Order: sequence, then C-alpha cells, then structure tokens
Amino acid sequence: MRFNPQDWKEKSRANFERAWHEGPSVVTPPCEDKKYPRLRYTRAREHPIFETINRLRGIYLSIGFNECENPVIVEESDIYRQFGPEAMAVLDRVFYLGGLPRPNVGIAKKQLDEINEILQSHKSPLVHGHPVPAGEGGHTGFQPMTKETEERLRETLHAYKKSEIDGDELTFELAKVLGVDDGIVVHILDAVFPEFRSLVPESSRSTLRSHMTSGWFLTLGSIWERTPLPIRLFSVDRCFRREQAEGPTRLMTYHSASCVVAGEDVTIEDGKAVSEALLSAFGYEDFRFQPDEKRSKYYMPDSQTEVYAKHPVHGWVEVATFGMYSPSALGEYGIGVPVMNLGLGVERLAMIAYNADDVRQLSYPQFFPRPLTDRETARAVHLREEPVTPEGKVLALAIARVAAANATAQGPCSFEVWDGTLCGTHVKVSVEETEANAKLCGPACANEIFVHEGNILGVPDAEKWKDVRTQGAPTGISYLGAASAFAAAGIEQAARCGKGTLVQVKMAKHPSDLNLRIEEFAMRAITDTKKKIDVRGPVFLAVKSTLLE
Repeated sequence: MRFNPQDWKEKSRANFERAWHEGPSVVTPPCEDKKYPRLRYTRAREHPIFETINRLRGIYLSIGFNECENPVIVEESDIYRQFGPEAMAVLDRVFYLGGLPRPNVGIAKKQLDEINEILQSHKSPLVHGHPVPAGEGGHTGFQPMTKETEERLRETLHAYKKSEIDGDELTFELAKVLGVDDGIVVHILDAVFPEFRSLVPESSRSTLRSHMTSGWFLTLGSIWERTPLPIRLFSVDRCFRREQAEGPTRLMTYHSASCVVAGEDVTIEDGKAVSEALLSAFGYEDFRFQPDEKRSKYYMPDSQTEVYAKHPVHGWVEVATFGMYSPSALGEYGIGVPVMNLGLGVERLAMIAYNADDVRQLSYPQFFPRPLTDRETARAVHLREEPVTPEGKVLALAIARVAAANATAQGPCSFEVWDGTLCGTHVKVSVEETEANAKLCGPACANEIFVHEGNILGVPDAEKWKDVRTQGAPTGISYLGAASAFAAAGIEQAARCGKGTLVQVKMAKHPSDLNLRIEEFAMRAITDTKKKIDVRGPVFLAVKSTLLE
C-alpha cells in the first residue's frame, strides 16, 4: 500500500524502535493469486549500458578471449609503479578509500545509569503512556544490570574496538548481552554513546581503480609464467574517476571494456586486428588508426593508438585506444613478455548505438524522466467503475447503443434498454429525460477522448478537432461509453442488493465526473510538462432501473 514517507521519517526520529517494529504495517497482505507460485515475473527490457556490456562479452568470448575480473581496489604504490612520473597526475583523479575509525568507548557509572534508565523505560508498565517508577503503583519487575552483564558489555565494546566484531554485528551482540530487542540497543547507542555520531572518516592509501590498466598489471604479474602463451584476457567492469563535475560525456564511474594479449610475438598489429573483430560486430565497416597525442607513460613510445571506425549512420567515430605496455612498467611486476592492451568506453559505444547526446541520461534514465508518448499516456486512461458480471457488461453496451440511437429525442421521453435478470434480480432498465424541451443526451455524449501532444482531450468529430483526432492517440473511450459503464455498474450493484436505482451523469468538469481514472505516473508527467486535461462537457445522461416481479 502507499504510505506517507514524511510521516515515517518523523516517526523514526521520534521513536526509532517503535517505527521499526511498525514497518510491516505498510505491506498489503497478498491475495491468493498474488502468492508464489501463481505470482510470476516475466521478461522486461534491458538497460542500454548493460545490453552493450552483454554484447561486448559475447564478442570477446567468440574471438577467443577468456573473461577475467581485475582488482577494483588498487594501492597507491601500484599507481607509482605503473605510471612512473605520471603517477601524481593520475592520483589527482582517483578516489581514495576512507573509513570510520573504531571509537574507544568507555563505560563509566554515568553511562551505566543511562543504559539502566532506558532499559527500565522499556520494561516498566505504562500509565498514560509513561513508565511507572518503582514504588508508585507497585513493583515494576525491572532489575538493573548485574556486574556480570556490565563486564560483558565492556568486553563486547572492546572486541568491537579491536575489530573482532564487525560494525554490522555490534547491535546484535549487544542485544544478546543485554537480553533486549535490537531496536532498544539502537536507542542506547544513539542516546548514551554520542562518540559514534561524531566519528570522522579517515583516508587510507588504497584507491578505487581509475583505469583497467591498474588491474591488468596485477593480474598478469601473477599468471604470466603459469599460463600457456599467448594469454588473451578481457574484462568489462567499472572504473572510477574523480572528475571536477559530471557532464554530457563524462561520469565519475564508467565501464571499461578492456583486453590484453600477452606473448613473445605480440605486436601492435594485434591491437588493429582485435579492434576490427570487436567493432565490426557493432556494424562498423571501415577502420582508421592514428597516433594518440596523450602518450601515456605506461605505453611504449609511439604505440598508443586511437581507433576511428566508420558507421553507416554516424560516420567516423573515435571508439577505442590500444597500445603496447612499456617494459619499464611490466618490469615492476616481473612480466617478461610484450603485452598489447586495448580499451574502449562502454558508455561511448552505447551513446552511439542509442543516438544519445547525454551519457547521464543514458546511464541513469530514472533521474531524467523521458516524456511519455501519446500512446503511453492513452494506455494510462481507464474507467473508474465498470460492471463485473457478463450481464452487466452487455447492459453497458445496450445503454450506449440505445442512447446513441435516440440522442436527439426531446423530453420528456423514455427508451427501454434491458429487461432481464441481473445478479439474480429481474430488472427493467431504461434511459430517460424527464424535462420538457431537453434532449435525451447532452451534446458532449458524442465526444471521444484522445491524447495529443501530451494533453488528454475530450473532442467531438468536428473539423476544428481534426488534428487531434488524426494525429493524437485514441484511448478508445467515448463520453457515452464511460457514462454507460458507470450507469451499468451502479444498476448492477443495486440489483445485487435487490433494489432499483437512478444513475445520472450531468456536467463533466473533471475526469472523475466522467467515470475516468488516470494513472498517477501519467498525471505526474502531465503536471511536470505543463500539459492539460480537458474533458469538460454537458453529458446529461439518466439511466433508471426498476424491479420486476
């Protein structure tokens, strides 16, 4: 079920333990058809980045490369070994890993008294919402912590300080010592030990991988003498780069599709051949290789090469870079054979494949909601009420048919629609107009609902609305159809109770007046894009049911 997140935020701040225990109340118990194995999930659409990754993985495997997972955490010292004099420039763009120090939590009499007070408040009976102190209304049954419990409490916190207990296990371990619920321990940690909240992260010398190259040196250094040559490995994984700011072509975390070929006879020609094998599978037809002016020091001089590929739609595009690792860098890891490395950015390939102009929107579409198409909005328009029985559905069609055939009849008038059994009750149904000089149906009954340029509009079949009706997306709902379904649902419900009824739909000003329901995501899209919903119009349809013996 839906719930108000602000209410729960306030509940948690007022009493975290109580709010935590009340959490399951927001879950709607499933009906039998919504329980496994009747509940099923079916195939959905892929994310463009991961679709590109899967294609790249398949291509690499098909041309004889084994998949590898390189270390994500790289020590600062390895950056110096790999990049040489460039290391400082590279480190300017890496993320260093930090963490919270383990506090040395002391437990004096003051802390013990505060813990006992909290434990008493949770174990004492309540009067008017407040704990009853001992001696006022009887013995509370609360006993302060014993000396043994206090000592075990100190030992547990000391074990946490020495990293013998992980941070995510501390609450559970303290709950065992005190014999209370985890929620009470959270309250104790927050109220009695403020040092936990005042901790400041401290940086280490470990970094997040900014180039897949950092991992390749570590991997090759470990296996090159233990694996038949040549070695062909690939990895498609995340890298992290501390950019000054993210932009249309730059993210702080991106995917690199990288490979290495290591062996005695490996040359720069391997880079060209691998480039063509990879990129031809993406539809690129011709290739151009030119020296890369950046000249990274972990590559041999004049080996760093940019790959330009010609696409039938996008023309010449820079898509990859390859080069031969410098023996100076390889020597730092004891690697004694030439190594060719090629890398390409997955996001760049995906941007080209999906005609995207902003990598942020391509990678994180949830933060950049795309405008709904008219057809998608049309699918979000429903009837609020409809008959549920087969007879009721036939009745709705009959109401619409008879009303349309006699729409211009002058009142007072009445036309029979139905004479039969509905929900076990024999009823007669008619459409009627009791006022003189008024037509059976209002002029808006002939309107139909379309979605045009993001707007939901109820329009008649007239020249003025030709563009809406021909270019917009039809919902398949007419004013008369919506009103007839509403009337049939009301008559069906009355017949179920053994009653007759009169159902009237008058002037429509809002969708609900017309028996329409628009899904919330579509309403939000209409509001966000400043579109409109206009289904106003005089419907004036009256349908009456009477019981027959």
